[in-house]
Amino acid sequence: MDFTFTEEQQAVVEAAEAIFADVAPDGVPSPALTPGAVAADFDRALWSKLADADLLGLLIGSEHGGVGLDAIALCLVLRESAKVLARLPLLESSAAAAAIQTHGGAELRQRTLPRAARGETVLTIAANGRTGHDPAELAVTAQRDSDAWILDGVQTGVPWAHNADLVLVPAHTPDGRTVIAVVPRETEGLTLGEQISTSGERLAELRLEAVRLAPDDVIEAEGAWDRLRDLLVTGTCALALGLGDGVLGMTSAYTSKREQFGHPIATFQAVAVQAADRYIDLRAMEATLWQAAWRISTAADSALPTAGDVAVAKVWASEGVRRVVQTAQHLHGGFGADTDYPLHRYHAWAKQLELSLGPAAAHEEALGDLLAAHALS
Repeated sequence: MDFTFTEEQQAVVEAAEAIFADVAPDGVPSPALTPGAVAADFDRALWSKLADADLLGLLIGSEHGGVGLDAIALCLVLRESAKVLARLPLLESSAAAAAIQTHGGAELRQRTLPRAARGETVLTIAANGRTGHDPAELAVTAQRDSDAWILDGVQTGVPWAHNADLVLVPAHTPDGRTVIAVVPRETEGLTLGEQISTSGERLAELRLEAVRLAPDDVIEAEGAWDRLRDLLVTGTCALALGLGDGVLGMTSAYTSKREQFGHPIATFQAVAVQAADRYIDLRAMEATLWQAAWRISTAADSALPTAGDVAVAKVWASEGVRRVVQTAQHLHGGFGADTDYPLHRYHAWAKQLELSLGPAAAHEEALGDLLAAHALS
């Protein structure tokens, strides 16, 4: 078995490393010192660089100006972006484009995907439901009315909604089906309320009141939302892995220089053991991430559905990213809480990722249900 990345995937990593090398994690005000959002918009200059390097169209087919790669390639870029806390809707826009690429109609694909690949159209996804605890597809209703769909409902915590051009909104129909509505931000009946994330980013409470959409703007394919949600969650796990790698690197550098009793504290057994435990966490996060991304990319058969691999990746990412930043704060001492040092910002981002992924116990319960429903032979 060959677990190495392909030449195309390795080339994507090299391009991402070159672009993110100059990104400063402290490029915006600290969330600890800012009463509102740390910035009104995402990093547009960095977004343009990604577009120039063809990294915004990784999951978009070549017929629409994209690269035509897979979820593994996207996760590789997301991992690099999180190491420097790049403020971009890369995950949301790429995952939304993939859903349109796979399940959208010809007119929707042609209208949306070429502009998304060039970075001219920004997409995001409403995936948190009404409260953040209920299924997203149940928060909005979608009813067919002659030549249009009518949407009503509320979605909370929508990332980048104030700056995106299109929002993909899951909704349920009267007959119990789940559809995905592609809603322009400037649409009659759509309003955005400001919310602030733990990391200081600007989120939105999205309200839909009798929003009318043409049939071409609604994806009705069975399973489309499940596949989009799996990709979105797996990408979030990639962000957690990249952030953890960045934090462990910072901790290694600091403990190698910080001295007590005439020796670097990295040489102390108690410090080395804690760092080793966090290294193990990261490698487990990495292994489960690539397993989930591979299942999504290949649709390979297994005793369990893809959701099982995604659940395992979520368990490790949710718990692992928290443990990595907590250990980093401990080993940095008071220096880790200094707002002139970027570790506190990584801590805030890690907490936001942990909240986005949800508690590990819930994923373990979901995995248990899958195991009970699918006998392993």
